[in-house]
Order: sequence, then structure tokens, then C-alpha cells
Amino acid sequence: MEGNKELIEALNQIEKEKDISKEILLEAMENSLVAACKNHFGKADNIKVNIDRTTGAVSVFAEREVVETVEDPVMQISLADAKMKFPKKKYDIGDIVQVEVTPKNFGRIAAQKAKQVVVQKIREEERKVLYNQYYSKEKDIVTGIVQRYVGSNVSINLGKVDAVLTENEQIRGEVFRPTERVKLYVLEVKDTTKGPRITVSRTHPELVKRLFEAEVTEVKDGTVEIKSIAREAGARTKMAVASNDPNVDPVGACVGLNGARVNAIVNELRNEKIDIINWSDDPATLIENALSPAKVISVEVDTEEMSAKVIVPDYQLSLAIGREGQNARLAARLTGYKIDIKSESQVYGSYEEGYVEE
Repeated sequence: MEGNKELIEALNQIEKEKDISKEILLEAMENSLVAACKNHFGKADNIKVNIDRTTGAVSVFAEREVVETVEDPVMQISLADAKMKFPKKKYDIGDIVQVEVTPKNFGRIAAQKAKQVVVQKIREEERKVLYNQYYSKEKDIVTGIVQRYVGSNVSINLGKVDAVLTENEQIRGEVFRPTERVKLYVLEVKDTTKGPRITVSRTHPELVKRLFEAEVTEVKDGTVEIKSIAREAGARTKMAVASNDPNVDPVGACVGLNGARVNAIVNELRNEKIDIINWSDDPATLIENALSPAKVISVEVDTEEMSAKVIVPDYQLSLAIGREGQNARLAARLTGYKIDIKSESQVYGSYEEGYVEE
């Protein structure tokens, strides 16, 4: 069949520009043309399609077994016919002969199929590239532009693809305006036939951690380590930090000059309060720090039960517990300890019940 140099040139161009292998495209075309032959021959089990890698010429061959007496003319050829059709070759019974059966007008079908295959393969490869690009950002932060509300979810554009901020991952009471820029934590990137499906979050504790990594060079380079983080999104975050350099104050580094660093993150999180405390390997000291800003008189720790009894001055009790128990709850989550907070008067003579945080 006549050649199609334009096809080969087009494939060379695609290989150069899109980085999609010419061989992969040609093999995909050959396979799709075999399927097209089923419509023409009714059966394509013994059909092979070959596209010449230099000229682009498309040929269709039927593989037939050489037999003494033909019972199935589609799958078999007699020894006499094989010798007559191919006088220069020697065939014996049981050999496979390739007989060219390229139909008329097959060039038109081939051109049509070639176009479909190329378009499909380019889409697949572009989808794969997009998926890999965003998969590498999983568990990291990205900046997106708010598009619109889709029911209670928010569609957010990340550049080449839109992400979904579901209702569960939104901070309660946070309202978005179209074209607003917002920072998000990438929870998951899934590959689908329509391209990558990206789920993002504004509530995940790791969002705060990643924001500090972006804002505080000492956290990014590992000088200051975020050891633990507990968050009630939109209300308060408690974060315990330690320094690997005795000359660097971990809390000071995270707070920044006149609070500049922490304030940038507070603004990004729409005024969510952030308590930054010093980490300690001593559970009692860690629990005392975690209950900040409340002052603590004593901490009694049971490491086996992972529980602690804390005594605070009477005037500090409500501060230690926090509004609706929030301060105590976050301190418990930050330290991993069940914390029982009592005031001095409760311990020394009062029968009032203290606050216990599970």
C-alpha cells in the first residue's frame, strides 16, 4: 500500500514536543487497525497489521497455516496455493504463510484510526503528566484560586486543574469569595479518566505545620522541629517546638520579630489563635507548658496510665480549662496524656468535682 510520510513526520513532531514515544503510538495504531479489520473480515484472530516505520505504508496480512486439504479458507491455505503465490519460498505442511489482504480504501480507515489513536494517546499522556505533577504535591500545601461553590463544596483552581474543598474540610464559618487566593493542604490525589481528582483541606493540622515550614526558615532547614501539633480548626492550634541548636530559641523563631511570622500564619487562617510552646521530654514539664497561658502549681504524672493530675491556682482554673474545655482538650491531644485539672481549693478541702480531659 502507498506510503504516508506525513503520518511519520507528524509522529516525529509529537515525539519531540509531547515526549510521547513514536513506537508506542504506532503500536497503538496497529492494534486499533486490527480491531477495525474485524468489521471487514468478520474475524481478526489471524490478522496482523503492519505500519512501515519509514514510509508510513499500512499493510494487512492474514496468517494462514499450510495444509494438504483446506477446511477453513480464512485460517488455512493449501500447499499448492502457497507454492503458487510464493514461488521463491519453500513451504511445508504446518508452516505459517502471511498473505496480504489489505482491503481497498483501507488508507482512509487507517488515517481516521491514526488520528483517533494519536488524540487519545496525547490525552492519556497529558493526564498522566498532570497526575504525576500533582501527586508529588500530596501532603504538601498549595495556593489555589477560589472558583465557585458547588453545593456546599468549593471548587478551587490550582493552575492546570481544579481541586475540591469538601464541606468536611472547610473551617466552620469560613466564607470564600470568587478569585480569592487561599492556601490549602493536599489530602489526596486520585487518577481518574477525567484527570487527577484532588481533595484539599483547610482543617488538617498539617496545614499549620506546612505554613510554618514556609514562613520560618529555621523550621524548613530542620534547626527548629515541630514535635507535636493539636488543632481545632478556626479556633485554636497548640504546637510544641524544640531546637536542635542551643543558640536558637524555637518559640522565638516561630513567633518572629514583633510576632511577624506567627501573625502571617494567623492571618492566613483567618485569626485562628496559635499557642507555641517549648517541647520537653519530661512529661510533667510538657504538660505544664501545654496548659499555657494558664499558670500551674504542680503536675503529677502516671506514665503507665498516660494520665496526669494538675493543680492550678483558683483564679487560673477557668483559664486552664479554657472556653468549653478547649485549652485542656488541646493540651491533652498535644501531649497524649489524659489530664485531670483541679484548683487549689478543690484539692485542699473543697468537694467540687474537677475537670477531666479524656
